[in-house]
Amino acid sequence: MSRLIRAVIDTGALRHNLETIRARAGGARILAVVKANAYGHGLVQTALALARADGFAVARLEEGITLREHGVSGPVVLLEGVFTAEQLREAARHGLELVVHDALQVHLLEADGAGQRLRLWLKIDTGMNRLGFRAREVPEALRRLERLSPPPLEVRLMTHLARADDSPEMTRRQLERFREATRGHACATSIANSAGVFGETPVGGEWVRPGLALYGASPFASRPAEALNLRPAMTLTTSVIAVRHVPRGETVGYGGAWRAERDSRIAIAAAGYGDGLPRGLPNGTPVLVDGRRAPLCGRVSMDMIAVDVTELGPVAVGTPVVLWGEGLAVEEVARWAGTVAYELLCGVSQRVPLELR
Repeated sequence: MSRLIRAVIDTGALRHNLETIRARAGGARILAVVKANAYGHGLVQTALALARADGFAVARLEEGITLREHGVSGPVVLLEGVFTAEQLREAARHGLELVVHDALQVHLLEADGAGQRLRLWLKIDTGMNRLGFRAREVPEALRRLERLSPPPLEVRLMTHLARADDSPEMTRRQLERFREATRGHACATSIANSAGVFGETPVGGEWVRPGLALYGASPFASRPAEALNLRPAMTLTTSVIAVRHVPRGETVGYGGAWRAERDSRIAIAAAGYGDGLPRGLPNGTPVLVDGRRAPLCGRVSMDMIAVDVTELGPVAVGTPVVLWGEGLAVEEVARWAGTVAYELLCGVSQRVPLELR
């Protein structure tokens, strides 16, 4: 097992990040976002590690039921809500809270929610243009929810920030729209995602909904995680399985995408796109070989990558390789991949075992 690629999950880092967020949240309660298998960190394990969160948010019904089946008894919010009478009954049976973002969901509650007392979150679209009611639709949607029989346990109001990571002006516009849409309604509110929690624009709200920051990655392109007092929770690590001597002028890997400009030592590590590494990672993408930076060379294969270790000291079969995590921020690797940290973390393959520590 020691040579297999694995994702080492630091539960202490998860708890540290939660407390860092709590210190930034100004007294707001924390709804920890654990959708998409907790961003690749393991849904149940992460929720148990974050037991001090005030609640959890998932995307879909199955995720919420899984948390309940593993003993998570606190608030669990379905961010996409439900779409059928059967889903509504299952959500109610498991005591899940529902986001309501479409008139069809209001109709479902009116037609098939008889006898169900639920806590509901009305989502308002303030500029994301993805899910939610327009400001002019909010009063009628609220009236219909409040007239449900029996009435909801509570109705809360929420929105989602589209550019809290890079546009304070856009965030301010969204806040103004939210305040206008919610004026006169004494409901608890939730606005801030990770970028909203750590951004320069105060967004307020009784609840915050951090996702990426919980896992120790920065939501900002120009501010590293350590500057936010966040620690990486996942270290994706593997080992060298072969060391090759490649003469000058020869190529490495499929398509000859990398050519040796000198006699080179190339380490082959057990990791590839079958494990979730992007196939398009370019030459030069850094990895850590026994703690030392070395560049990727050649195309990512399904199960293997090649790394130029010519400049390093001794490298042998079994030498550890870190693909991202402790010592190499996932955000840096994401920039090389032309993507975001979210995609890399969520994309870790199911064949990669999670190892808790």
